[in-house]
Amino acid sequence: MQNNLTQEIAVSLILIILLVLFLNPFGFWMPNTLFMMMILTLIVVFTAFASFIWKENQRDEREGLHIMIAGRIAFLAGAALLVIGIIVQSFDHKIDFWLVLTLGTMILAKIIGRIYGGMKY
Repeated sequence: MQNNLTQEIAVSLILIILLVLFLNPFGFWMPNTLFMMMILTLIVVFTAFASFIWKENQRDEREGLHIMIAGRIAFLAGAALLVIGIIVQSFDHKIDFWLVLTLGTMILAKIIGRIYGGMKY
């Protein structure tokens, strides 16, 4: 259990570092080969992260509650950040299509997941 948590935290931190590097914080333009390697690494690391999320198992009700609370907090944090992004960009009258699409997809997936969970369990 502890080993899986350590691995999940390590993969999450690597994913966050990769995402920050995509913002080019040091002000250098990345060569195409480095950029392509970063994209490939991002895909691999995100796949590993998604596998941890997909394979989460609970041993008791308390652990299941912790998993659900973490998911709820993550969803609300992501949705709130997207809403803030949409509001900030709306002041410039240049709303990025991907912000709206992502927020809409998150909300739709939440509704579909709720319906699926209600029908299956």
